[in-house]
Amino acid sequence: MQPTPDFDPAKLAKSLLRRSRQGALATLMAGSGDPYCSLVNLASHPDGSPILLISRLAVHTRNILADGRVSLMLDERAAGDPLEGARIMLSGRAEQAAANKDLLQRRYLSAHPSAEGFVSFKDFSFFLIRPTGTHLVAGFGRIIDLKPEQFLTDLTGAEDLLAAEEGAVEHMNADHRDAMNLYATKLLGGAAGDWRCTGCDPEGLDMQDGRTTLRLEFPERVTDGTGLRKMLVRLAGEARMKVDQSATD
Repeated sequence: MQPTPDFDPAKLAKSLLRRSRQGALATLMAGSGDPYCSLVNLASHPDGSPILLISRLAVHTRNILADGRVSLMLDERAAGDPLEGARIMLSGRAEQAAANKDLLQRRYLSAHPSAEGFVSFKDFSFFLIRPTGTHLVAGFGRIIDLKPEQFLTDLTGAEDLLAAEEGAVEHMNADHRDAMNLYATKLLGGAAGDWRCTGCDPEGLDMQDGRTTLRLEFPERVTDGTGLRKMLVRLAGEARMKVDQSATD
């Protein structure tokens, strides 16, 4: 089935990866190879790859350690008929984190602050799913398979931004919650709330209020801290212009 001309599958798949906080994880039972499915919490790596924090006591973790092949179902949790919302089935291999654990922990705890209470338990470890492809379903005429390079974010040349991300997130949450609320309400059509930043990457900013998540996409790619600051100021200005326009209407 071919997608309709106005459909941007890569954009939608990227958004689902960034906004999803839970998903159905399918693994292969150790020994028998039978399919096994479980509900997991997740966050996203700067490139969009899913991050898991799972216990070795869980069946799905034992399965992954025996055979890393997995699939992950993510959906929009649309009101009404859930089959009317967009969803992706991502396939790949889950690997226990051997490097960048601080990055994975920081991004995971930003998405799931309650995990702070058990993240240090010895049986828990971070795993990163390395995608091999995804199947996107977003309605009639909107079904397509995508390759990783189509839905993951290229981090080439963005080393300065990644180094600045932690400080930028802390700064936004400490000093610019008003701007976060403007992004959510005026640029993204969200409801007013206690919006905070959970991460950023060359293509956008991730935002969260309780269990509600939004993705603020940048009109141009950003690769360093200076560029990020300029982009956020620019977007805040656009949001304030919308406020002024509403006041004069």
